[in-house]
Amino acid sequence: MASFENTMQDADDVSKASGTAPQERSIGLIIAEANNLSAEQVERVLAHQRTSGLKFGEAAVALGLVKGEDVVWALSQQFHYPYSAAGSKQSNAELVMANQPFGEQAERFRVLRRQIIMRMFSGDAPKRAVAVVSPDSGDGKTFFAANLAIAFSQLGGRTLLVDADMRSPCLHEIFGVNNSSGLSGILAGRPESNVIHPLADLPSLFVMPVGTQPPNPTELLERPAFGLLMQELVNRFDYVIVDTPAASYGADFAVIAARCGAALALARKDKTSVDALKAMSAVLNNTPGSLVGVVMNEH
Repeated sequence: MASFENTMQDADDVSKASGTAPQERSIGLIIAEANNLSAEQVERVLAHQRTSGLKFGEAAVALGLVKGEDVVWALSQQFHYPYSAAGSKQSNAELVMANQPFGEQAERFRVLRRQIIMRMFSGDAPKRAVAVVSPDSGDGKTFFAANLAIAFSQLGGRTLLVDADMRSPCLHEIFGVNNSSGLSGILAGRPESNVIHPLADLPSLFVMPVGTQPPNPTELLERPAFGLLMQELVNRFDYVIVDTPAASYGADFAVIAARCGAALALARKDKTSVDALKAMSAVLNNTPGSLVGVVMNEH
């Protein structure tokens, strides 16, 4: 139980560290700080702004001091809509919700977010986590889970992304977080600390990595500790998204879905067979977890 207490203390600590609302800052100040503009350069922008009637960002772009995307990013900060600036830790190309939040793919994730909210978080529905599952490796589960978690975090609610794929974990690499401790240690009963990582560019998103890759992932997931942990996490966070191993690896995905209470299935266009999808759905139907939907990944 000490492991649970340490984990929950981590969650409380990072919440306090990131829960303070930022002071309102002008768009000019945000642009100047983000692009390291000198006092002389700021004065040049202000002078051009006065003579041209342009806004600060437009004037800075006209002078070649910043790029258009820098202004868009600054506006997102002013309106508390976080996404990653180029070159940041979270600028992994797979994180389209963080790097290209106004693109077509990002809009599709917003549509999915709305549908999931209507099915899982509306009315008097019990609070649950959602496990992202698929029949085979390479279907895009991790890409999907990561971007879905970012989409939920951009609503402003505290969102936790859990890497429960203890066979081939990679969320720690995608988000650039420390993987020395994590889910596996908690389930093994070790007194782990610093297992929930806040993200500087995405202040409402937190990541729990796998930690040490264990030789007995299914047995760890079958222990009561995993169910207890998930109950604690759904009470501490507004949204909990869980990445899972492919169904082809064995029973892990079904155990995780049962502990989460809900699963979202992913199928890959021209790759996932109908029989494999039906078989996975049949397994899920025999667990306490409900299948809330199936998504086709076209990429």
